[in-house]
Amino acid sequence: MGDNSAKLSVNGNDYDYAVASGSCGPDVVDIRKLYSETGLFTFDPGFKSTASCESGLTYIDGGEGILLHRGYSIEELSERSSFMETSYLLLNGELPTKEELDNFTYTITRHTMVNEQLNQLYKGFRRDAHPMAIMCGVVGALSAFYHDSTDIADPDQRKIASHRLIAKMPTIAAMAYKYSIGQPFVYPDNSLSYTGNFLRMTFGVPAEEYVVDPVVEQALDRIFILHADHEQNASTSTVRLAGSSGANPFACIAAGIACLWGPAHGGANEAALNMLHEIGRPERIPEYIERAKDKNDPFRLMGFGHRVYKNYDPRATVMRKTVREVLSALNVQDPVFDVALQLEEMALSDDYFVEKKLFPNVDFYSGIILSAIGFPTTMFTALFALARTVGWVSQWNEMISDPAQTIGRPRQLYTGPAARPFVEIGDR
Repeated sequence: MGDNSAKLSVNGNDYDYAVASGSCGPDVVDIRKLYSETGLFTFDPGFKSTASCESGLTYIDGGEGILLHRGYSIEELSERSSFMETSYLLLNGELPTKEELDNFTYTITRHTMVNEQLNQLYKGFRRDAHPMAIMCGVVGALSAFYHDSTDIADPDQRKIASHRLIAKMPTIAAMAYKYSIGQPFVYPDNSLSYTGNFLRMTFGVPAEEYVVDPVVEQALDRIFILHADHEQNASTSTVRLAGSSGANPFACIAAGIACLWGPAHGGANEAALNMLHEIGRPERIPEYIERAKDKNDPFRLMGFGHRVYKNYDPRATVMRKTVREVLSALNVQDPVFDVALQLEEMALSDDYFVEKKLFPNVDFYSGIILSAIGFPTTMFTALFALARTVGWVSQWNEMISDPAQTIGRPRQLYTGPAARPFVEIGDR
């Protein structure tokens, strides 16, 4: 706590509340005693001005376009690190030594298989089930298989559960995809990297050897890094809220997946790609840009601007380079990708978009890359969930370890009827 304090005057009474300072970002007014002292709640729909917890994981400055994980910039991590190394950093607080990274990677690699009985669970879903629907059910069901890692009071069990979730999520996501297209499940291969293994389980078939394309592997690994954690967003807050009740980690992550499924959260890259398909051809771009400027037209350019980043999305800077590497390496001929690149150039040079800071965001680029690799749009959010799992379990672990942690219990401004007598049905 700092020396500063905030003063509140209510009904002629004055109250002082301490102002706390973090290592970065805005100070916060500590109002934990507000209700007990004044009988008042604060009113903050969406919690846009409320710090719900204390965290040392991820820092975002939306105005300056900054994203740090444990103090390291997202640009440096995505260019110089790997998803496994970034995962270790988020979970443990520091970058690993080579030995620590090798041991961590070895542990994750040997947790990638799922219980064989889970195959039967997949068969209970319709073939056209959305991968996120399957992932919600399967991840929630993991708690029925791994009873030895659900005691949240035991740090060792929390660690094992965290490793299991990070390791098994690619397998679960790949199996959801395979089930939807009627192909057999492909078991993990311990000789491959985390990301290479996921590509093989998704696109490989038993009839022939699958060779991982290094450009695709690096691009997807980079996408995983860019989506690993993003501070107290809706799904992360959901995981924390579920965890605050003492729920087991598998149930908490299933809750996070359910929240991420919402189109306002995890479905943005799918919406951006759908928009590119709607535009269809490069020559139609000016028409759609004019529609986006028209306040009376419901059309919106998806994948531009961000509710947190009021400047350029730092993750998009990395993706802008990666999208060109992937399209060049795969030599994909699709007018949609031509639309994407030309739309990007026009938006970046158009005064309207520059003035309003409607820059392409990470969802704009990731949708293009994932589509070029061969993922259907229904898998986009599942991949987001796969990557974000490390952030979710890191946040969950941090919360459980916090001595100030208590069950989440938001308040409300009640606007319904006041107390009134019950009326018998014949007198209504």
